[in-house]
Amino acid sequence: MTVAVDVIEEPQRAHALLQRGRIELLENLEQPASAAALARKLGQPRQRINYHLRELEAQRLVELVQEKRRGNVTERIYRRVGERYVISTAALGELGSTPEATQDRFSSDYQIALAAQAIREMATMKVKAEQANKKLPTFALQTEVRFASAEQRAEFADELATAIGRLVEKYHDAEAPGGRPFRFYLGAYPRPKSEETD
Repeated sequence: MTVAVDVIEEPQRAHALLQRGRIELLENLEQPASAAALARKLGQPRQRINYHLRELEAQRLVELVQEKRRGNVTERIYRRVGERYVISTAALGELGSTPEATQDRFSSDYQIALAAQAIREMATMKVKAEQANKKLPTFALQTEVRFASAEQRAEFADELATAIGRLVEKYHDAEAPGGRPFRFYLGAYPRPKSEETD
């Protein structure tokens, strides 16, 4: 079964994915294909493609969808497991970034650690929700604000923090029976210059 985003948390899966040539192989498995078809398309020996496909299958990055008999040969048809992939810092073990390990809450390191934590936690809960045939209740918001000055940016941050504080005070109920805490992560960073059009 293909998933929208396959989050890679195990070191072995990350290693298998990042081997030279395998990303290109996965890019060409959006539609099911055999090793022979991939070898023709990529101009590589079929034996090499077969080797990589077996390694990717062992790490649940591709799956076998069909076997066809052609004379004395069995042709195996594969497809990739994820439409897209994300590698979680969980794959790095103790080297993975965590918010607790970062002292400066206003640094980009801290924000990266928070984002990595969100990916790790959501990936784990997403798998459990799918196994229970349930939907993980999440929502996300993304917007852009163009500030005229650093002073305006600071004022915006202060007003935003105040507004969120009011919302938390209004809706947070530590004693609600059956209530479930939600973790909110809010961050801001400059839009990459490569996306600037004005």
